[in-house]
Amino acid sequence: MHDDITDIPGIRVGHDTNLEAATGCTVILCEPAAIGGVDVRGGAPATRETDLLRPMHMVEEVHAIVLTGGSAFGLEAAHGVMTYLEERGIGYETGVARIPIVPAAAIFDLGLGSAKIRPDDAAGYRACEQATDGPVEMGNVGGGTGATVGKTFGPAFMMKGGLGSASTRLPDGTIVAALVVVNALGDILDPQTQQVVAGAKDPSGKAFLGANPFSNTTIAVVATSASLSKDQANKVAQIAHNGIALTIRPAHTMFDGDTIFALALGQHLSGGQDATAAAVQISTLGNAAATTLARAIVKAVHAARDLHGVPATSQHGDSI
Repeated sequence: MHDDITDIPGIRVGHDTNLEAATGCTVILCEPAAIGGVDVRGGAPATRETDLLRPMHMVEEVHAIVLTGGSAFGLEAAHGVMTYLEERGIGYETGVARIPIVPAAAIFDLGLGSAKIRPDDAAGYRACEQATDGPVEMGNVGGGTGATVGKTFGPAFMMKGGLGSASTRLPDGTIVAALVVVNALGDILDPQTQQVVAGAKDPSGKAFLGANPFSNTTIAVVATSASLSKDQANKVAQIAHNGIALTIRPAHTMFDGDTIFALALGQHLSGGQDATAAAVQISTLGNAAATTLARAIVKAVHAARDLHGVPATSQHGDSI
């Protein structure tokens, strides 16, 4: 196992990265289509196709997820992913055309590099061309390229965020994994030690300033090799938000864009599952998703590197 989301059979990940503009996008391709869910906790999200993933809506299958920079402008990258999939005959069959289902979420990274260059449809297409089932590159890549953390006291004290991924194999062999873009205004804590591992540095550069009172923007995908219904996938996405609460303080404010997508790539359920057994399964998967996501968040900031004068934890002697 790679200890990342490509440990889930059927998932491929690709990045498009622009270091000069400090932005990019990441695509998570699902082959075959996954059952999808979503939970949006932030009060200021930049998202696409999230209503479609909620219960009581018709379409269940998801063909790709896009995590992108560029704020709402960057959601255009999903169109390039749709084009890539349509060319390969992948999508929801309507009788007259196959429509790829590509939900997306974006972070605000316009202040680090260029505010005028954002991921577009060409970037989304390129990310698909780069997608593999090999180890996921982390840090200053894809949607995490321009991510930063610790912005409470202004850009002079912030540090680099980034993209991270992790996976967990449960005792029954089920795999749960996460991929996350960490662009928090606040600080990142290691849930094992409760110590700040990245955030606003004090002027000496030798310690961290107080926690952010306003916002964090973390967008993520949690995935499992288990079989889930659409309702169950939404519940796993909901429980997985505990991983954000474990590592980012505070979370889910009115200024946040916190969004988690859930994907289930197991064989579709045949029905007749015992209600109690199903509840135990969802609780187990949700808790595993939360702890795996928390670990992916910490990995993201440790994989980051200095960019445009913004220092990274991994290059300045800080450790968890």
